[in-house]
Formats: sequence, C-alpha cells, structure tokens
Amino acid sequence: MSIADIILNRRTIHTFKKEKVPDTLIEEALRTSRWAPNHYLTEPWRFYLLGDQAKSAIIEVNSALITCAKGEHVAAIKSRRWSAVPGWLVMTVLKSHDEKKQLEDYAACCCVAQNFMLYLWEQGVGVKWTTGEVISTIEFAQAVGFDSDAERPVGLFWYGFPEQVGTQMRKPLEDSLQHVL
Repeated sequence: MSIADIILNRRTIHTFKKEKVPDTLIEEALRTSRWAPNHYLTEPWRFYLLGDQAKSAIIEVNSALITCAKGEHVAAIKSRRWSAVPGWLVMTVLKSHDEKKQLEDYAACCCVAQNFMLYLWEQGVGVKWTTGEVISTIEFAQAVGFDSDAERPVGLFWYGFPEQVGTQMRKPLEDSLQHVL
C-alpha cells in the first residue's frame, strides 16, 4: 500500500479479535513512530505497555466513573467491552511550565500517535485512541505507573486485529480550505 492508501483507509477500530498482537510489533511501531517532528528534538513522549493488572485497575476506575454518571448497567457493558480489548498502550507527554513548549510537545506526541496508528494499520492492526475522563484521574496515573506531576496523558491506545472495519466520509476539502492572497 502507498502512504496515501494507508492514510485514506485507516479507521478507528472499536472491536478486536481475541488474538494478541506481538509486543515486538508494537515496539517496532513505536521505534519507527518516534521519528515524528518535535520542536528542538525534545522527544517529550513516554510509552507504557499495559499488562492485565494495570488494565483491570483502569477498568475498575472507569467503571466507578461510569456508574456515577450513567448507572451500573452502562458501567457493566463498558467494563465487558474494555476487558475484551487485547492490547493497551498509554502515551504521556512530559509537562512543561512553558505554555508554548507544552503545546509544541503535545503536538509532537499527536504526530507520533498518527505515525503509530498508520504503521500498525499497514501491518493489519487497528487502533482506537481514547481520551476519556478516566485518563485524567490520579488512579489512572497510579495504575499505569507514571508521575502525574511530571507527565500528563496524551491518550490510551487500544490495539488489536480488527473484528470489523467501518466506513467514514469526510466533508469536501472546500469546506475547510481558504485561499488567501
């Protein structure tokens, strides 16, 4: 596939097959993805591959949040769905007191995230990048094992072999492109 084909065909995946993706493939995707642009070569990203204990802890925290907001029934459904996800990765960005640097570092992490998803898509692996309420909790930081005073989450990335791939449409380019003289 050409890079254009990969970009045009990649989709967010919501349901995955049970088969686990080898850690070596994820590590190679991360090794490659880090070649994203980053201002002053700060390389502000940190990655955490999660095991079953961390996943369970996060599911428990999320379940408590969902129970408060939407009730036990919805929390149970989400917990079952989350438990079925075969691969979990967390990306964080190093915190900075300089607002401009923080923004640039976050943007660099977003470039890494896109590279990561495109690399895996080429390998037949789908990803869902999620940024729900749970990733902003201290319990999430504790479950993952990062210092929330030094790092903040960019996202939780679920990955695996797609069970199904949806379709999407985009607005015409003319809706967002302005020619300025």
